Order: sequence, then structure tokens, then C-alpha cells
Amino acid sequence: MNARRDSTDGPENVDELFAEIVAGLERDGVGKDWLDLDEASPVSDLEARDDAADDTPSDPVEEPERRDRDDEDHYVPPEPPPFPVLRASTIAALGLFVLGIVLLVAPGLFGLQSRIGTPLSLVALCAGVGWLILRMRNTPPPDSGWDDGAQV
Repeated sequence: MNARRDSTDGPENVDELFAEIVAGLERDGVGKDWLDLDEASPVSDLEARDDAADDTPSDPVEEPERRDRDDEDHYVPPEPPPFPVLRASTIAALGLFVLGIVLLVAPGLFGLQSRIGTPLSLVALCAGVGWLILRMRNTPPPDSGWDDGAQV
């Protein structure tokens, strides 16, 4: 039932073909500069560096002077700009948002049942969020000067 047994599109003996290819590459010199794991010594890189250091004369190496952390200058960020004054329309949008949350959580405060308070709260929440989104500015602040930065 194996379809590969009757297949004639490949070589009969793959191992022999592979051995021929490898032998041809070795005759051409391919792979001679690769490290042979059988010939490699079990010396680690750290030991090899230590041996190399023992062979070379030791020159006194001047170490850089250590500085105290108190002497280093640290970056001190500037004070953030003051929070802008809220306009009346922004306060009204935030009020609608808060009213929507209160109507959703406790509609009984206004004497409403939840089947009436829930749709009203969703309308108030959507109106408050929508109003805030529509009030967003796309222009640079008025005190930004003539350079508007890199805008694409």
C-alpha cells in the first residue's frame, strides 16, 4: 500500500547518492575550515582567555576613576503645564456622563424603575461621551508658535 515503493521519480538508493555528493564536496575542499568536533579541545573560552593572558606581559591598566552617585547630574524634568480650565460645554458633557452612570447604577434615586432608567442612562452616557469626542480639538494649542512640528 505504500505509494513511495513503486515511485520511479527518485534515486533507488538515497544513502549512496548522499555519500557521493559529500565525497565530491570534500574533494573540492568544501568544509575543511569548519571546526571538527572530534579535534576540538574541551577547554572553555574562559580558560583559553586566561591562558592567553598568562602568555602576554601584564601592563598596569589604569581604571577609570569612580564617581559618587551624588556627584552625577541627574535629569530633572520640568514642571508640567497647568491643567486647562474646563469650558461650560465640557462640564455639561461630563455632567451627562455622570448622570448616565447614576441612572444606570441607582435609578431609584430619581424615582424611576430600572426598565425606564436603563435606556435613559444609556442615552445620557452616549450623549456625554459623544459630546466630549465632538469637542476634541484637532488644532495645535494657541501658544505653540509658528512651528507646528512634523505633520504628515
